[in-house]
Amino acid sequence: MLPETALPRAVAPVPAPAAAASAPRRVAAPAAAVPALRRASVTAASALAVIAVLAIPPPSAAAGTVRHPAVVSADPVDTTPHVLDGIVNAIALVGGTVVVGGRFGRVREAGSARAVERRNLFAYDLVTGRILPGFAPRPDRPVRALAAGDGGTVYAGGEFTAAGAPALRRTGALARLRLSDGSPVAGFAAQIRGGAVTALVRDGSALYAGGGFTHAGGLARPALARLDAATGAADPAFGIRPGAPRGSRVRVHALALGGGRLAVGGDFTTLGGLPRAQLGLVDVRAARVDAWRTAFYAARCARDFPSYVRGLDFAPDGAYFAVVTTGGPRGAGRPCDTAARFETRPPRASGEVSPTWVNHTGGDSLYAVAATGAAVYVGGHQRWLDNPEGHDSAGPGAAPRPGIGAIDPRTGRALSWNPTRDRGIGVKAFLACPRGLLVGSDTTRLGHEYHARVGMFPLP
Repeated sequence: MLPETALPRAVAPVPAPAAAASAPRRVAAPAAAVPALRRASVTAASALAVIAVLAIPPPSAAAGTVRHPAVVSADPVDTTPHVLDGIVNAIALVGGTVVVGGRFGRVREAGSARAVERRNLFAYDLVTGRILPGFAPRPDRPVRALAAGDGGTVYAGGEFTAAGAPALRRTGALARLRLSDGSPVAGFAAQIRGGAVTALVRDGSALYAGGGFTHAGGLARPALARLDAATGAADPAFGIRPGAPRGSRVRVHALALGGGRLAVGGDFTTLGGLPRAQLGLVDVRAARVDAWRTAFYAARCARDFPSYVRGLDFAPDGAYFAVVTTGGPRGAGRPCDTAARFETRPPRASGEVSPTWVNHTGGDSLYAVAATGAAVYVGGHQRWLDNPEGHDSAGPGAAPRPGIGAIDPRTGRALSWNPTRDRGIGVKAFLACPRGLLVGSDTTRLGHEYHARVGMFPLP
């Protein structure tokens, strides 16, 4: 949904937990922001200690794979570069390098006055914030999804047809690029046709892609495909098809992987021929649709949003996953403009699965979610959480959480963490990494500071 100015309400009454045994222990939010890499108050000795720790390169990070022991600080680090126009749609971490994709044209390092051209894709060092000078692939249209690759490479998906340096090469809507020089990796040819790639998940030698395409890896694969991560060829054993969209065309908006299950969200009412309204799970080992199902997202939201599931993420242990939606203000009991938790393996082996909890914004879209064990972070252009009775307004008990917030994974209620951000269109990208939470959006104020379209909240 487009940015709104209406006010939602506090978290709606939380439904009784369906599987309390698997719910994680609540971790309280920090009482005050904990500075990271911070100014003159840090002594020389402690500063050297911090630098020594940060000098250790982190592993590559994928959504749903990083557990945090606590809620992140509300004070963003000062080193992230600034994206000076457009919007950030996706973030990946490859070793110690952050890769950022979206629709933009210029970036600059923190503390620098010099802007550099980086069309739709760039990379920077996680610790120093230095922009990689050799990585400038310049995709000809926006990047919508990223996934870390082996050997200093990254997978980029989107609306583009060409990418790569020094000269643009035709890659289709999915490319594997070298971080050293931005060139496409020889031998990888995903052959995406018929539409964009909007979601990517890497799992060892497999790469899952979702979007609005019709063909992938040389085979008919409408909206969902499993590709060979080295060659881009489609797996002939994985032919699960989303179908029967409510809108004009079947689309996959979000993918997440955890506990041997691939969560698929998008504009469809069937998955592999089975009824699955906007959300289903796939057993990736057996390459078949899981028995898990919910009718929660079969409800209608606003007419402009025939489908409205937009973000998915598994908890690090795979026991549950979180879903965020757009959809428009429709009142309590509807799944529109909400965050929800679902158990991956509910107590009952079959039958409809209900959410363990639901948190309502009261009429504002959520697009991104990250589950770290300590919190379920949600981002969009929301004004409130805990707002089940809001209808573009603040209902009783609404918790103001402009643009970004954190939910207790156990209770489903907003944690006290409230850094704030300019709302704009909203947060489109989260990535939990070993040092904190990376955030990508379309606005310039994060945690009461200037952080244009990219920022990171560190672990305290």
